[in-house]
Amino acid sequence: MEQPADNNSSIVKQATDEVLKTIEQEREREIISRRFGLFDRKETLEQIGEMLGITRERVRQLEKAILIRIKLAAEKGDIAGLPEAEKLIVRDLSENGRVSRVDAAAERIVGAKLAKSLKSQIAFVAELSPKLTVVTENDDFYQAIGITEYGNDKDIKQHVEDIVKAIKKHGEPIHIEALHDSLSYEHPSHVAGLASVSKKLSTLKDVWGLNKWPTVNPKNIRDKIFVILAENGKPLHFSDIAARIKESDFKRRNVTTQAIHNELIKDKRFVLIGRGIYALESWGYTRGTVTDVIRSVLEEADEPLHRDEIVKRVLDKRQVKETTILLNLQSKPEFKRVAKATYAPMKPADK
Repeated sequence: MEQPADNNSSIVKQATDEVLKTIEQEREREIISRRFGLFDRKETLEQIGEMLGITRERVRQLEKAILIRIKLAAEKGDIAGLPEAEKLIVRDLSENGRVSRVDAAAERIVGAKLAKSLKSQIAFVAELSPKLTVVTENDDFYQAIGITEYGNDKDIKQHVEDIVKAIKKHGEPIHIEALHDSLSYEHPSHVAGLASVSKKLSTLKDVWGLNKWPTVNPKNIRDKIFVILAENGKPLHFSDIAARIKESDFKRRNVTTQAIHNELIKDKRFVLIGRGIYALESWGYTRGTVTDVIRSVLEEADEPLHRDEIVKRVLDKRQVKETTILLNLQSKPEFKRVAKATYAPMKPADK
């Protein structure tokens, strides 16, 4: 049975307290607490050194020595509460791809309303556990934890880079199932867990890609509009697009309907095909008036067409009333009637 989040929080906090109790000197407890951000924000070696009146290098030496002692005690089972916290983390990782960003694992373990200190405490427990591996955050990787049985820090980073290379080679966003099929990992959740560690990748609804690809990492209103239309697969009114953005998981989704309309007008990827209705240009729609569409239909046919056929073909490209098409066809000088209810484009020689 799954443990309540509050109970899990207590288990993690108790394990942290028990670890600190094994550190006899107050100065050493301060170093560990501040370096790992166990109760407040993380601090640098310089900051701690200034606070304690010692050098940065001395802080680093003390931290290393303290961690060695604690890890030895943990391996011997001498720290009460630590095995239970370790078990929580291992169970979560086993159910969620064997590797995970620390913030994601922490939210699953102790609940969505996550204090920074709890995230740090979970990372700290993982740091002490021989069953767990901690991936240190840098420019390419988020801080993460994994089950040691399936790889150490170096292994995890290599697996992550292999996934990044596979996505780059694919050249476009790819669903997690297809990505898994192209690799040699046991389960899609393992691939997703590894991919989540990379700062080079983003995901949206189980589709993964490079950060610069807007379909997985929409950064502005226009990108979000594109994702909504692409997901829908058919044209939408601008008010419906605005509503779907507000209901989405996007960041900064509280945008006005007018702002959505303004961006639709400006971006060539979006084509107005009816009263406030927009489609993607990549679906085969072209910009222009109803008259422009009629002309393109006739030019593509390269022969006169009956008005009913013209209406049918224009309605494939525009969501307008039939009467609007007929009025444009009959009243515009661009078209001429060549037989009963049959039209052709007006050529320069005809004028």
